[in-house]
Amino acid sequence: MTIDRIGPPDPIQPGKKPGRNDVVRERGQADSISLSSEAMEKSGLYHTIEVVSAAPDLRMDRIAELKAKINDPEYLNDMVINATADKIIESFGL
Repeated sequence: MTIDRIGPPDPIQPGKKPGRNDVVRERGQADSISLSSEAMEKSGLYHTIEVVSAAPDLRMDRIAELKAKINDPEYLNDMVINATADKIIESFGL
């Protein structure tokens, strides 16, 4: 007795790829995507984090220099204090 197969031995038939769309689009139709505002906000945040992480930390020498100046009693005089106060006021736009 011989038993014949009902279908091909391979469930995926040759010449067809699974998941392939056989619909042909006309020229002129363009694909498009749209991003939610939440996705755009997260993208901006991710970009900011990447930029900050990649920035070199070159200001430590400047911070040390300023700490030394502040600890020097001759550096803090009325002229320096007034100039600093003026710059702070200017930064607030007052």
